[in-house]
Amino acid sequence: MLVLVANLGSTSFKFKLLDMDAGGDVVAKGGYERIGQSGSSYATHADVIDVILKELPGRPEAIGFKAVHGGPISGAVRVTDEVIATMEQFADVAPAHNPPYIAAMRAFRAKMPSTPQVAAFETAFHQTIPLYRQVYAIPHEWTEKLGIRRYGFHGASHRYIATRVKEIVPEARRVISCHLGGSCSVCAIENGKSVANSFGMTAQSGVPHNNRVGDFDTFALQKLIKQNLSLEEIFRKLSKESGMLGMSGVSPDMRDVERAANEGNERARLAINGFVDSVRQFIGAYLVVLGGCDVLAFTGGIGENGIAIREAICRGMEWAGIALDPAKNAVRGREEKISAVESDVQIWIVPTNEELIVARQTVSVLRAN
Repeated sequence: MLVLVANLGSTSFKFKLLDMDAGGDVVAKGGYERIGQSGSSYATHADVIDVILKELPGRPEAIGFKAVHGGPISGAVRVTDEVIATMEQFADVAPAHNPPYIAAMRAFRAKMPSTPQVAAFETAFHQTIPLYRQVYAIPHEWTEKLGIRRYGFHGASHRYIATRVKEIVPEARRVISCHLGGSCSVCAIENGKSVANSFGMTAQSGVPHNNRVGDFDTFALQKLIKQNLSLEEIFRKLSKESGMLGMSGVSPDMRDVERAANEGNERARLAINGFVDSVRQFIGAYLVVLGGCDVLAFTGGIGENGIAIREAICRGMEWAGIALDPAKNAVRGREEKISAVESDVQIWIVPTNEELIVARQTVSVLRAN
């Protein structure tokens, strides 16, 4: 079965065509950026879909979406009008992801009406998190009636890490997975299942991201509103002008921020230190949650390529059995064990493969139906 996996952002469209009868071999892949922006050849995601379908070497037999927020709908499900309607209800808390996914689902349906679609929601892997770790300390009816709770995201990536670590370190029971990139999260995995995730109700929370705030005290809104800022403007700044961009004033890209820091930019150095400290705090919390750690895994663009960031995160953690080997750590973008010989915890770089996970879920749903 040829499965086309779509990974969308508000202005981006990345895809892979996988042959699942050949174990998930990648037949084609590509990506488009700046969709709908000034100077772009593509006004909408539907325009990109037209180009992709013309260029693919084979006709997809199914389409899998790395969907983000389905609220009460979790797991991998066939895309129906009900699923789309529910995604629309949660578009306000996933503004950068749900609208383009909904638009793409409708566009694919119009262009390929007989091709089944499956939405594999990012929240699915985190359904095993205990309820007491999902709830906020808010009026209970907000949790029950409005679905306001911690959902967790990056589920496809953390599921892949859990699966791959089981293959390369079969004895590992307690895994801390650090997905660090444009979007960042830390996940505690016990016996292959998620038991804690740094994301909350939305993908704006947790560790600071490239231009998204991460954790933020909601009562600070009162201070901002008194500055005659509207809630719309506040949330725009928190979701587009914060994170590494907001702290550094340089760029949302960690590579640019590191370069500026090395040139003496103090705000860039502050941003890096703040980012590293946030990741370390979640690792510390999850050492408590798991009662220790067998494997610390780094993935995502920063996790796989950030030599200095990995070193900074692991620095001074020998007390927890975590010791990095600087020589082994001097690699980028490949699977590698980078822990020191004396380290009780195995430290690994594990390049993620979210598309393979989504394709597997897509095939599973369709065959079950």
